[in-house]
Amino acid sequence: MRMILPTVRERRAVDRLLRTFFSTYRQSDFRRAMSMICRFYTLKPPPVEWFEYLDWGKGAGRTYEDGRIHLVHPENWKRGRKYNSMKQWIHTVHHEIGHYVFWTDAERKADLFASGMMSGLGHDVNNFEFRAKELRDLFAKSEPTRRHLREIGREQNLFDSAVLRRPSASAVVDR
Repeated sequence: MRMILPTVRERRAVDRLLRTFFSTYRQSDFRRAMSMICRFYTLKPPPVEWFEYLDWGKGAGRTYEDGRIHLVHPENWKRGRKYNSMKQWIHTVHHEIGHYVFWTDAERKADLFASGMMSGLGHDVNNFEFRAKELRDLFAKSEPTRRHLREIGREQNLFDSAVLRRPSASAVVDR
């Protein structure tokens, strides 16, 4: 799937503003970052509400059908969490904006958007963690089914049904 993302220069500016907001809590930095992203996609900035925690501390952000975004404030993100880094908070913000921009609840699409927004910014974020989790879940069973292999192949446009066929007994030659 191809995604249109802002240029690296614009993404760096957004990243700089989000980093500043994470450390200083100035609302103007966050609003400016959101307006830069929304201006690129010609959308109006979403209303964002801040919370101490979401889903009993398990969630970090939530996007609703009416466009509202609920996020855990960085001040609360820093305490009481096992994983409380600035990079993860910024990734969460991008993830929720991905839901808002693409207006979908597909987690994969929002994850790809967040990874794309952070790529080339020196965070060393790539899609490896997402792919590793996906493959770990897939191969958690003893042997992947044909259907799962077919789905992965379609996603990557690499599927070839010949790969899944087993050689017939006449095709096997003993040496």
